[in-house]
Amino acid sequence: MFIRDAVEDDREVLVGIWRRAVEATHHFLTAEAVDGYEGQVRAALPRAAVRVATGPDDEVVGFLAGSGGEIDMLFVDPAVHGTGAGTALLADAAAHHPILTLDVNEQNPAARAWYRRRGFVETGRDEVDGDGSPYPVIHLRLATPP
Repeated sequence: MFIRDAVEDDREVLVGIWRRAVEATHHFLTAEAVDGYEGQVRAALPRAAVRVATGPDDEVVGFLAGSGGEIDMLFVDPAVHGTGAGTALLADAAAHHPILTLDVNEQNPAARAWYRRRGFVETGRDEVDGDGSPYPVIHLRLATPP
């Protein structure tokens, strides 16, 4: 995997990756909710610091968006789940920030387990997501060694 900064031409690819990943993993969301969140993702990406993972043919296969050590989005195309793209994106973020934090949906146990295997610990829980929707979120934190 190669990690680089996202460019404007990546935007539609990133939205597609986001949508495929959400549809594959966020079974608790309705199609209407996914459509609504897609609009938010489209609006947020141009304002976010985004790093992308590219595969062997330079195709974008995943991305991480955030600010400082706070990860707002980490999504990998389901076609390449298990190939190390997400882990590479996390390692890239950890190389620049000694503490990483993020929220994960409580109803996404696979993601919670994935982060736990990478050393994240739960630090709290909110009954609703950042939009006030009834999707509980778990707050996670990773402190990298000095």
